Amino acid sequence: MKIKLIIILIGSLLIGSWTQKQGGIKKLEWLLGTWETKTPKGSLYETWTQKSSTELQGKSYYLKNKDTLLFESVRLIEKDKKLHYIVSVKGQHDEQPVDFISTPDSNPTSLMFENRQNDFPQTITYKKIRKDSLFAEISGLMNGKMAKQAFPMKKVK
Repeated sequence: MKIKLIIILIGSLLIGSWTQKQGGIKKLEWLLGTWETKTPKGSLYETWTQKSSTELQGKSYYLKNKDTLLFESVRLIEKDKKLHYIVSVKGQHDEQPVDFISTPDSNPTSLMFENRQNDFPQTITYKKIRKDSLFAEISGLMNGKMAKQAFPMKKVK
């Protein structure tokens, strides 16, 4: 009887642990698809796809006339029980990726990532507003002053 109880407890812990580990990215399925915001430079698009059970991939690009200008690429991965927003921006940091790590404030509908060592931004935020809209923001110190850029986005695909 004790052996059965121990096996059941171990099994429950393993299943619970696996479910919890798999849940982080799964809870972010609302981010999948193509989002658009209007900027002074034109329409900015952000497209998110599922790469695996622990990774989403994103890319941001501008459409100018009929040209697509890639702006940045992102890997959103689960690692060490945290979400990592690993971004490579065209023309910055010698095209090397910069890792932003999720904060304790993050939850399934509001994501906040920080990298205090980055020049700008130090914080990246995504908030789900509705099924078809989100609010993204980058913020931090720039030239010694707090700065923010907001990106209200609508889902287009």
